[in-house]
Amino acid sequence: MKKESSVKPQAITLPQKSLTAPAALRGLTVLVLGVALFLAQAMMAAARGAPESFADLAEQISPSVVNITTSTVVAGRTGPQGVVPEGSPFEDFFNNLPNGGDGAPRRSSALGSGFVISEDGYIVTNNHVIEGADEIMIEFFEGFELPAEVIGTDKNTDIALLKVESDAPLKFVPFGDSDIVRVGEWVMAMGNPLGQGFSVSAGIVSARNRALSGTYDDYIQTDAAINRGNSGGPLFNMNGEVIGVNTAILSPNGGSIGIGFAMASGVVTRVVDQLQEFGETRRGWLGVRIQDVTEDVAEAIGLEKASGALITDVPDGPAKEAGLLAGDVIMSFDGVEVGDTRGLVKKVGNTEVGKAVRVLVHRDGKTQTLLVTLGRRETAEGAVPAVATPAEPEAPAEKEVLGMTVSPLTDELREQLELPETAQGLVVKAVDEASAAFEKGLRAGDVITEAGQQKVAEIADLEARIQSAKDSGRKSLLLLIRRAGEPRFVAVALQ
Repeated sequence: MKKESSVKPQAITLPQKSLTAPAALRGLTVLVLGVALFLAQAMMAAARGAPESFADLAEQISPSVVNITTSTVVAGRTGPQGVVPEGSPFEDFFNNLPNGGDGAPRRSSALGSGFVISEDGYIVTNNHVIEGADEIMIEFFEGFELPAEVIGTDKNTDIALLKVESDAPLKFVPFGDSDIVRVGEWVMAMGNPLGQGFSVSAGIVSARNRALSGTYDDYIQTDAAINRGNSGGPLFNMNGEVIGVNTAILSPNGGSIGIGFAMASGVVTRVVDQLQEFGETRRGWLGVRIQDVTEDVAEAIGLEKASGALITDVPDGPAKEAGLLAGDVIMSFDGVEVGDTRGLVKKVGNTEVGKAVRVLVHRDGKTQTLLVTLGRRETAEGAVPAVATPAEPEAPAEKEVLGMTVSPLTDELREQLELPETAQGLVVKAVDEASAAFEKGLRAGDVITEAGQQKVAEIADLEARIQSAKDSGRKSLLLLIRRAGEPRFVAVALQ
């Protein structure tokens, strides 16, 4: 209910002697026009805040949204396996039932959504909607169906590109710019939820730049209802442009609770362009392992602020050929400042394969620019990290340092830890639970390969690095740790 103002508008009187009739009329005209303008602006503001209706938009975009049905041949069942959980008190009862089935292969169907992006029949959906399918059928809003073929897929972003052949041009929708989408804007989702056919839901953008699990994640979060079957469908802005592809929901029960995620169109368009051109993705590859720069790591290596991407390992590849080293902090890539590892990975992946880019690194307290020619990530997934020349001390010993009991690697320790013969460093045999090292996550079985960005093979090497850090006024020492073969930098406070 609208609250009435306690201040009443004053009555307007026209002095008969001081104001002529024509002047009075002009005054009233100005007043009326002013009120009309104010009301018009208020109505426009209200319209921008909350649409009166989504009907016109739904009518406009519906012909370009499709339902997807897939068919897959699966092995047939030969009994009631999986009817009850293992260990259930009813397990024996069901296992004694006669086998129901002859084991013959059978067909399994699945449902999803998608949308047409060109009049010649290109369709975008999620990879998980069509993955492993033998047959893909596209149902259009007008009621007709067409078979589809897979042009290409990308598991990293869960995007798939399909193609149908049609005698007549198909109605399609354009992509919008997801980078300018703001939290709080109205959006509309459309698709095939729970196999019920074409359905529309609306809500707002509740968050942006969400990362779920993938390397290239950039999700728009929305409270528009998204359920099973909506996967692959479009998320529209109020201009009828696709700003995201509905991909996942956060739910304890499998149903919509108002937390849905759509892969941002800025990611999707790059993937789709490559799938159209090559039938596969071709992402740039730098060839380094990296981690975020924390406050203590920044202090340990003399950085003014905790930003950039710290290189933990440089296997054979473009970065090694260009001279990048473990311990370098990548500050900028191809002229763009690097804030963290996620930003660097996305920037590298979106850069053209074979392009020569300038990489600014922080090394030994100074900055240095290196020129790196990018490789292709898809052909380099199996790259093996380079190893150093072995150097094993003749007289193994152990000692407590920084709250850790450490010992040089021996053949026996390498065998116990399943390390290669060429592995070198100090193995952590025990960690004091009250120490800074334990707080930082170091545990027995970790191998220290570097300290202060220099290799260590003997306990004396580690002690020398500690003393050098203290002499330089450092409060912490940067250690390169390997656990199960994976490298990680840890800054441990000097006690």
